[in-house]
Amino acid sequence: MSSENIIVALIVAVAAIGAFAGESIDEQYVTLALLALGVVTGFMNPASDMSERTAMLVVAFALGTVAMQLDAIPEVGTYLSSIFGGIGTAVAGAYLANFTLVLIDRIKPAKQA
Repeated sequence: MSSENIIVALIVAVAAIGAFAGESIDEQYVTLALLALGVVTGFMNPASDMSERTAMLVVAFALGTVAMQLDAIPEVGTYLSSIFGGIGTAVAGAYLANFTLVLIDRIKPAKQA
C-alpha cells in the first residue's frame, strides 16, 4: 500500500469518525486534521498539470456544495453531509499545497544554463 493510499484512507477515516463522534470531538479539530492531511497529500503528490489542479479546485468546491444538500436524506443525511464535507476540506488542503508549490516555482528565478 502506497503512502498516498494510506493518507487517503486516513482522510476518509477521520471524516467518518468526525461525522459519527458527534459532540464528543470538537468539530474544529476534525476540520484542522482533515485540512492538514490534505496539505500533506498535496505536498507529497504535487499535481504537475494545470487541468489536474483545476479539477481539484472544482471537486473541493463541488463536494462542499453538494454535501450541504445531503442533509435532506432521512436518518443518514447528516452523516453523509459531514463525511463528504470533510473530504472536500481535505481536497481543498491538497489544492492549497499544490497552488503554493506552483506559486513558489513561479517566484523562484529560473536556473541559468
